[in-house]
Amino acid sequence: MTTEGRTVPTPTPPHRPSAPSGPPARLPRRLLQLYGGLALYGVSCALLVVAGLGLEPWGVLHQGLADLTGLPIGAVTIAVGALVLLLWVPLRQRPGLGTVSNVVVIGLAMDATLFLLPDVGALGARIPLLVVAVGLNGVATGLYLAARFGPGPRDGLMTGVHRLTGRSIRLVRTALEVTVVASGFLLGGTVGAGTVLYALAIGPLAQFFLRVFAVDSPPPPRAPVHDGADGRAILPR
Repeated sequence: MTTEGRTVPTPTPPHRPSAPSGPPARLPRRLLQLYGGLALYGVSCALLVVAGLGLEPWGVLHQGLADLTGLPIGAVTIAVGALVLLLWVPLRQRPGLGTVSNVVVIGLAMDATLFLLPDVGALGARIPLLVVAVGLNGVATGLYLAARFGPGPRDGLMTGVHRLTGRSIRLVRTALEVTVVASGFLLGGTVGAGTVLYALAIGPLAQFFLRVFAVDSPPPPRAPVHDGADGRAILPR
Protein backbone atom coordinates (compact mmCIF):
# COMPACT_ATOMS: atom_id res chain seq x y z
CA MET A 1 0.00 0.00 0.00
CA THR A 2 1.08 3.66 -0.36
CA THR A 3 1.11 6.46 2.19
CA GLU A 4 2.34 10.05 1.64
CA GLY A 5 3.95 9.07 -1.66
CA ARG A 6 5.93 6.19 -0.24
CA THR A 7 5.31 2.56 -0.88
CA VAL A 8 4.96 0.63 2.29
CA PRO A 9 4.96 -3.15 2.00
CA THR A 10 1.80 -4.77 3.17
CA PRO A 11 2.59 -6.68 6.33
CA THR A 12 2.11 -10.39 6.04
CA PRO A 13 0.43 -12.18 8.89
CA PRO A 14 2.71 -14.29 11.03
CA HIS A 15 2.94 -17.91 10.04
CA ARG A 16 0.80 -20.10 12.18
CA PRO A 17 1.17 -23.84 12.17
CA SER A 18 -1.81 -25.61 10.69
CA ALA A 19 -4.27 -26.88 13.20
CA PRO A 20 -4.22 -30.59 13.87
CA SER A 21 -6.45 -32.50 11.57
CA GLY A 22 -8.49 -33.72 14.56
CA PRO A 23 -10.18 -37.04 15.19
CA PRO A 24 -10.53 -38.12 11.52
CA ALA A 25 -6.73 -38.25 11.21
CA ARG A 26 -6.64 -40.67 14.15
CA LEU A 27 -9.48 -42.83 12.85
CA PRO A 28 -7.30 -45.56 11.27
CA ARG A 29 -5.37 -45.98 14.52
CA ARG A 30 -8.55 -46.07 16.58
CA LEU A 31 -10.13 -48.67 14.30
CA LEU A 32 -6.96 -50.76 14.47
CA GLN A 33 -7.02 -50.56 18.25
CA LEU A 34 -10.70 -51.43 18.38
CA TYR A 35 -10.60 -54.54 16.23
CA GLY A 36 -7.14 -55.63 17.33
CA GLY A 37 -8.21 -55.29 20.96
CA LEU A 38 -11.47 -57.18 20.46
CA ALA A 39 -9.73 -59.99 18.58
CA LEU A 40 -7.05 -60.23 21.27
CA TYR A 41 -9.78 -60.27 23.92
CA GLY A 42 -11.35 -63.28 22.21
CA VAL A 43 -7.96 -65.00 22.02
CA SER A 44 -7.35 -64.40 25.74
CA CYS A 45 -10.77 -65.80 26.65
CA ALA A 46 -10.01 -68.90 24.58
CA LEU A 47 -6.71 -69.33 26.42
CA LEU A 48 -8.61 -69.20 29.72
CA VAL A 49 -10.84 -72.01 28.44
CA VAL A 50 -7.83 -74.12 27.41
CA ALA A 51 -6.09 -73.50 30.76
CA GLY A 52 -9.16 -74.94 32.48
CA LEU A 53 -8.46 -73.27 35.83
CA GLY A 54 -11.41 -70.89 35.93
CA LEU A 55 -12.91 -68.34 33.57
CA GLU A 56 -13.81 -64.67 33.85
CA PRO A 57 -17.33 -64.12 35.27
CA TRP A 58 -19.25 -63.89 32.00
CA GLY A 59 -17.10 -66.67 30.56
CA VAL A 60 -18.39 -69.02 33.27
CA LEU A 61 -21.94 -68.37 32.07
CA HIS A 62 -20.97 -68.73 28.42
CA GLN A 63 -19.27 -72.05 29.06
CA GLY A 64 -22.22 -73.35 31.08
CA LEU A 65 -24.63 -72.42 28.28
CA ALA A 66 -22.30 -73.98 25.71
CA ASP A 67 -22.31 -77.25 27.66
CA LEU A 68 -26.08 -77.11 27.92
CA THR A 69 -26.78 -76.35 24.26
CA GLY A 70 -23.85 -78.07 22.56
CA LEU A 71 -22.97 -74.86 20.71
CA PRO A 72 -19.39 -73.54 20.48
CA ILE A 73 -18.61 -71.17 23.33
CA GLY A 74 -17.82 -68.35 20.91
CA ALA A 75 -21.25 -68.68 19.30
CA VAL A 76 -22.84 -68.60 22.77
CA THR A 77 -20.79 -65.49 23.60
CA ILE A 78 -22.22 -63.76 20.51
CA ALA A 79 -25.78 -64.82 21.35
CA VAL A 80 -25.54 -63.65 24.96
CA GLY A 81 -23.97 -60.35 23.86
CA ALA A 82 -26.85 -59.77 21.44
CA LEU A 83 -29.43 -60.51 24.15
CA VAL A 84 -27.68 -58.18 26.59
CA LEU A 85 -27.63 -55.49 23.90
CA LEU A 86 -31.41 -55.79 23.60
CA LEU A 87 -31.63 -54.92 27.29
CA TRP A 88 -30.10 -51.54 26.44
CA VAL A 89 -33.40 -50.50 24.84
CA PRO A 90 -35.45 -50.12 28.05
CA LEU A 91 -32.34 -48.72 29.76
CA ARG A 92 -32.05 -46.05 27.04
CA GLN A 93 -28.42 -46.84 26.35
CA ARG A 94 -26.95 -45.89 22.96
CA PRO A 95 -24.58 -48.43 21.38
CA GLY A 96 -21.54 -47.37 19.41
CA LEU A 97 -19.47 -49.10 16.75
CA GLY A 98 -17.40 -50.70 19.49
CA THR A 99 -20.51 -52.05 21.18
CA VAL A 100 -21.81 -53.85 18.11
CA SER A 101 -18.33 -55.02 17.11
CA ASN A 102 -17.78 -56.38 20.62
CA VAL A 103 -20.79 -58.68 20.22
CA VAL A 104 -19.45 -60.29 17.05
CA VAL A 105 -15.64 -60.13 17.01
CA ILE A 106 -14.87 -61.59 20.45
CA GLY A 107 -16.95 -64.72 19.86
CA LEU A 108 -15.50 -65.32 16.39
CA ALA A 109 -11.95 -64.89 17.70
CA MET A 110 -12.66 -67.31 20.56
CA ASP A 111 -13.93 -70.09 18.34
CA ALA A 112 -11.11 -69.62 15.81
CA THR A 113 -8.48 -69.79 18.57
CA LEU A 114 -10.04 -72.85 20.20
CA PHE A 115 -10.15 -74.57 16.81
CA LEU A 116 -6.41 -74.00 16.33
CA LEU A 117 -5.13 -74.67 19.85
CA PRO A 118 -4.43 -78.20 21.11
CA ASP A 119 -5.64 -79.37 24.49
CA VAL A 120 -3.23 -78.75 27.37
CA GLY A 121 -3.31 -81.44 30.04
CA ALA A 122 -0.27 -80.84 32.24
CA LEU A 123 -0.83 -78.47 35.17
CA GLY A 124 2.70 -77.12 34.68
CA ALA A 125 1.65 -75.77 31.30
CA ARG A 126 -1.85 -74.68 32.28
CA ILE A 127 -0.73 -72.31 35.06
CA PRO A 128 1.54 -70.18 32.81
CA LEU A 129 -1.17 -70.25 30.16
CA LEU A 130 -3.63 -68.84 32.70
CA VAL A 131 -1.26 -66.01 33.63
CA VAL A 132 -0.63 -65.17 29.96
CA ALA A 133 -4.38 -65.20 29.27
CA VAL A 134 -5.17 -62.74 32.07
CA GLY A 135 -2.31 -60.47 30.98
CA LEU A 136 -3.45 -60.50 27.34
CA ASN A 137 -6.99 -59.75 28.48
CA GLY A 138 -5.74 -56.63 30.25
CA VAL A 139 -3.86 -55.52 27.11
CA ALA A 140 -6.95 -56.17 24.98
CA THR A 141 -9.22 -54.24 27.34
CA GLY A 142 -6.90 -51.24 27.27
CA LEU A 143 -6.70 -51.36 23.48
CA TYR A 144 -10.39 -51.41 22.68
CA LEU A 145 -11.54 -49.06 25.45
CA ALA A 146 -8.87 -46.49 24.56
CA ALA A 147 -10.19 -46.48 20.98
CA ARG A 148 -13.35 -44.75 22.34
CA PHE A 149 -15.95 -46.41 20.13
CA GLY A 150 -18.32 -47.24 22.97
CA PRO A 151 -18.39 -49.81 25.79
CA GLY A 152 -19.16 -53.48 25.42
CA PRO A 153 -22.75 -54.64 25.88
CA ARG A 154 -22.12 -56.01 29.37
CA ASP A 155 -20.45 -52.80 30.55
CA GLY A 156 -23.35 -50.79 29.15
CA LEU A 157 -25.80 -53.02 31.01
CA MET A 158 -23.93 -52.26 34.23
CA THR A 159 -23.91 -48.49 33.75
CA GLY A 160 -27.53 -48.51 32.54
CA VAL A 161 -28.75 -50.33 35.65
CA HIS A 162 -26.66 -47.96 37.77
CA ARG A 163 -28.33 -44.94 36.18
CA LEU A 164 -31.81 -46.44 36.39
CA THR A 165 -31.63 -47.59 40.01
CA GLY A 166 -29.25 -45.03 41.48
CA ARG A 167 -27.24 -47.84 43.06
CA SER A 168 -23.46 -47.61 43.07
CA ILE A 169 -21.44 -49.03 40.19
CA ARG A 170 -19.69 -51.30 42.67
CA LEU A 171 -22.95 -52.79 43.91
CA VAL A 172 -24.46 -53.19 40.43
CA ARG A 173 -21.33 -54.78 39.00
CA THR A 174 -20.97 -57.15 41.96
CA ALA A 175 -24.63 -58.19 41.77
CA LEU A 176 -24.45 -58.83 38.01
CA GLU A 177 -21.21 -60.79 38.16
CA VAL A 178 -22.24 -62.89 41.15
CA THR A 179 -25.46 -63.73 39.30
CA VAL A 180 -23.73 -64.75 36.06
CA VAL A 181 -21.01 -66.72 37.86
CA ALA A 182 -23.53 -68.61 39.99
CA SER A 183 -25.75 -69.31 36.98
CA GLY A 184 -22.81 -70.44 34.87
CA PHE A 185 -21.43 -72.64 37.64
CA LEU A 186 -24.79 -74.38 38.07
CA LEU A 187 -24.81 -75.02 34.31
CA GLY A 188 -21.32 -76.54 34.41
CA GLY A 189 -19.04 -73.54 33.83
CA THR A 190 -15.55 -73.61 35.33
CA VAL A 191 -14.94 -71.54 38.46
CA GLY A 192 -11.49 -71.70 40.02
CA ALA A 193 -8.21 -69.95 40.68
CA GLY A 194 -8.39 -68.30 37.27
CA THR A 195 -11.69 -66.65 38.18
CA VAL A 196 -10.15 -65.17 41.33
CA LEU A 197 -6.95 -64.11 39.57
CA TYR A 198 -8.96 -62.41 36.84
CA ALA A 199 -11.13 -60.53 39.34
CA LEU A 200 -8.07 -59.23 41.21
CA ALA A 201 -5.85 -58.40 38.24
CA ILE A 202 -8.08 -57.11 35.45
CA GLY A 203 -8.79 -53.68 37.00
CA PRO A 204 -5.16 -52.63 37.51
CA LEU A 205 -4.13 -54.14 34.17
CA ALA A 206 -6.88 -52.37 32.24
CA GLN A 207 -6.09 -49.06 33.96
CA PHE A 208 -2.40 -49.35 33.05
CA PHE A 209 -2.97 -50.31 29.41
CA LEU A 210 -5.62 -47.63 28.95
CA ARG A 211 -2.85 -45.10 29.61
CA VAL A 212 -0.42 -46.94 27.33
CA PHE A 213 -2.81 -47.00 24.37
CA ALA A 214 -4.52 -43.64 24.91
CA VAL A 215 -5.03 -41.77 21.64
CA ASP A 216 -3.48 -38.27 21.61
CA SER A 217 -5.68 -35.19 21.92
CA PRO A 218 -8.70 -36.88 23.44
CA PRO A 219 -12.07 -35.15 23.29
CA PRO A 220 -13.21 -33.07 26.26
CA PRO A 221 -13.57 -35.42 29.21
CA ARG A 222 -16.99 -36.41 30.40
CA ALA A 223 -17.80 -36.50 34.08
CA PRO A 224 -16.61 -39.85 35.46
CA VAL A 225 -19.02 -42.28 36.99
CA HIS A 226 -18.43 -42.33 40.73
CA ASP A 227 -19.04 -45.00 43.25
CA GLY A 228 -21.31 -43.74 46.01
CA ALA A 229 -19.22 -45.49 48.65
CA ASP A 230 -15.91 -43.66 48.35
CA GLY A 231 -16.26 -41.23 45.41
CA ARG A 232 -13.56 -42.85 43.27
CA ALA A 233 -14.03 -43.04 39.54
CA ILE A 234 -14.83 -46.55 38.35
CA LEU A 235 -13.14 -47.90 35.25
CA PRO A 236 -15.38 -50.22 33.23
CA ARG A 237 -14.00 -53.52 32.01
